[in-house]
Amino acid sequence: MDQPFNVLFLCTGNSARSIMAEAILNKAGAGKFRAYSAGSRPKGRVHPETLKLLQGLGCDTSGCRSKSWSEFANPGAPVLDFVFTVCDNAAGEACPLWPGQPMTAHLGIPDPAEAKGTAAEVALAFKDAYRMLHRRIGVFTSLPLRSLDQLSLQAKLREIGGMDGATTTTDAG
Repeated sequence: MDQPFNVLFLCTGNSARSIMAEAILNKAGAGKFRAYSAGSRPKGRVHPETLKLLQGLGCDTSGCRSKSWSEFANPGAPVLDFVFTVCDNAAGEACPLWPGQPMTAHLGIPDPAEAKGTAAEVALAFKDAYRMLHRRIGVFTSLPLRSLDQLSLQAKLREIGGMDGATTTTDAG
């Protein structure tokens, strides 16, 4: 069997969107993908609404933690095949040099952690972010990754990043 693809989802705080993306891909792409998440300036804790949503959807949250992207640039870190930014701030930052020269793309999703209002309105912002990530990740996991050349694959990744609800279409660093 082929080795699973290693995918890193980046965000600034690593408390909501990147954590959701990691959980989605680890569940949807089990065996085919191994997902990780990190932040450029991690908050040090996963947003409670993220955990509540993921647990309610039957996702394993036991390994969820807010961590720095520097963990993935260190010796001994998993060699990454793909690095996706999920927030506009992280997309504009100078990323570390990733071992293995992974493919990159930006999947801009509005930040649910910034949502204001009632508990129901905040919960809805998290559900919307999850829905957008789930849709994009579903398209990504259906790609014939091992049979696409790099240019075709990069074009497909850009298309996924530009799907409905995208905040920008900038490439990741």
